[in-house]
Amino acid sequence: MKSVVVRNLSDEVHRAIRQRAAAHGRSAEAEIRAILTEAVQPPDRIKLGTYLAQVWGQDPLTEEEHAALDNRDRTPHEPMEFA
Repeated sequence: MKSVVVRNLSDEVHRAIRQRAAAHGRSAEAEIRAILTEAVQPPDRIKLGTYLAQVWGQDPLTEEEHAALDNRDRTPHEPMEFA
């Protein structure tokens, strides 16, 4: 895990972090981790895998789309040559 040093926090901010940590029953360091995690990874963020599952799960392919996939060109491509 990486470490980060934050300098020059005002007394007011440090006190607020300690109070918030006490209210959540954790250390100031754990509270800061929680704050940073929530800031960069909000719980309502859209995750790619979940999004794709929703897109493909809700709107299945039509028969025409299935036919287009089944009738695609399946000719193998020539391998690349590097000179």
